[in-house]
Amino acid sequence: MPSRRQFIKQTGLISRAPTIPAFLRATCDAAEVGQDKILVVVELAGGNDGLNTLVQYKDDGYLANRTSLRLEEGSLIKLNDTLALHPSMRGMAKLFEDGELAIVQGVGYPNPNRSHDVSMAVWHTARIDLESHRDVGWLGRGLDHLAVRSGVPSSVTAYSGAVPNAIRGRKSQSASIESLDEFARSNMMRPDATALSDSKQSAVPLASFLRQSAMEAYTTSEQLRSLSESTVGNKCAALSQLEGPLAGQLRVIADLIRADFGPRVYYAVQPGYDTHSRQLNEHSGLLGSLSNSMTSFLKDLAESGNGQRVLVMCFSEFGRQVKENASTGTDHGTAGPVFVAGKSVRGGVHGSRLDLQTLVDNAPNHTTDFRDVYAGILRDWLTIDPIKVLDGHSTALRLI
Repeated sequence: MPSRRQFIKQTGLISRAPTIPAFLRATCDAAEVGQDKILVVVELAGGNDGLNTLVQYKDDGYLANRTSLRLEEGSLIKLNDTLALHPSMRGMAKLFEDGELAIVQGVGYPNPNRSHDVSMAVWHTARIDLESHRDVGWLGRGLDHLAVRSGVPSSVTAYSGAVPNAIRGRKSQSASIESLDEFARSNMMRPDATALSDSKQSAVPLASFLRQSAMEAYTTSEQLRSLSESTVGNKCAALSQLEGPLAGQLRVIADLIRADFGPRVYYAVQPGYDTHSRQLNEHSGLLGSLSNSMTSFLKDLAESGNGQRVLVMCFSEFGRQVKENASTGTDHGTAGPVFVAGKSVRGGVHGSRLDLQTLVDNAPNHTTDFRDVYAGILRDWLTIDPIKVLDGHSTALRLI
């Protein structure tokens, strides 16, 4: 598959240098980035029920507090004598079996907040102090320490809407690209087109290019459409078989990775985990989509030769309570599992299991600080000093 640089040279865009945005022009001058390691973050928005995701199936606390929502032992995918995955997660279970999935138990933070907004802000900023939540995100701060290629975003989200605070930095640029195909086919032809971005500074070069190209119009539009069509859909053999918002986002991310777009961090969001009622089937569908999308994404990347350079981390802002509620759902809890997947991970179960007997307001205390997970990924994958990013937090979980 042609890289972004090869495409630009072949289509003659380089001859239009005064009018093309910096992120495309820079590719023609910069070194190949195909060896850079990439982190893909998948946010499970709403508070995933970790107790029915990573199931402590012999724990008396689980058995006593889950009646309608209890997953029977015979249906589970057992990882060892005490832990199992939800029966919908067969794809991720295969990753675990192959040593390509690390599961971190009981991840949370001290004095947990059960508000969606506040808890997500804690995870996004890696700061527990409420006064610090208006600051930039943990990955944005980390990317600020890496060399910035002029005009090339350091991070990209494929989720519609605002750029997640986790990837906002002071110097590093972030952008939102919901659909390469839509970008090439539609936005190029609108005189008022703009790209969602983290700041006016990062948006202006692309917006200016789009406005000029709308006047010049058809030729450049067709060229960018060709770039899109060289990557979209037809190269994602496994992902193309799946439907749903997460699979769609991961298709865009896989396209950009194969096209050597350049960002070190990509971000996707799977909503729907706020399961206060009728949880059983809804949660099963969400986890099945997560498992199938993740495994297909990694399979497609491996087949394109990018498997060794991509790491995927899945997290949620909190877990759910141990005892189910009267609506056969679960209410906001505290800690839950984090999944880290890829060919470079130290596969297996990490951290200590949750104590489901000693509860605070029907929820267990966390056993692994989420900043330990962040520190390990920063240090061992992105090669960024976590102490500089996590306000002196030095404990790092070795996941790679």
